[in-house]
Amino acid sequence: MSFVGLFRTLLLGPRVTEPAGRLLAGPAAPSAGTAGGQAAGDAAAIRAAGEELQATLRALYGGRSLRIRAVDAGSTNAEELELTALGNAYYDIERFGLSFVASPRHADILMVTGPVTRNLEHALRTTYEAAPQPCIVVAVGDGACDGGIWRGSYAVVGPVDEVIPVHIRIPGDPPSPEEILRGLAGGLAAAGGRLGGGRR
Repeated sequence: MSFVGLFRTLLLGPRVTEPAGRLLAGPAAPSAGTAGGQAAGDAAAIRAAGEELQATLRALYGGRSLRIRAVDAGSTNAEELELTALGNAYYDIERFGLSFVASPRHADILMVTGPVTRNLEHALRTTYEAAPQPCIVVAVGDGACDGGIWRGSYAVVGPVDEVIPVHIRIPGDPPSPEEILRGLAGGLAAAGGRLGGGRR
């Protein structure tokens, strides 16, 4: 195919995208039993979870946004994929007052994933010590909460709370982004303002 033929196919060929009216929920929105209705329900559930978290941040921290540092202590990367999804355009946690940072020195929250392996035990402890105190530690996923299927392995120290103190546990293998938002909101609300409220 020539260069001109390629452009002709791309620009004048058949339409491969859906019209915007079919994608956006409007007056003829699909029923809840269809895939489109489920997507609209998922978006509403995510918005509700985020608003719950936002209300908790407003009550405990005066509306100040919190910074998250994700720490992989030996996970399968399933939890990291879910944490990464929190920052994409669909979940967009920044609209709820949370954002990820690259350094533990700027973090209010450490989200630790995976059971702590012997190779990463020192790195996790060093990261925790580098974070300004008080720092909220969140164990994300079954491995971080209780060791998961790796509990008792020769290569694993154990769950996160055997290395550093844990304030909030979000179980799941892996927990969905919505479960992470709800777990964080519930954990912060249950702990009240004693988890770093007033810093900065």
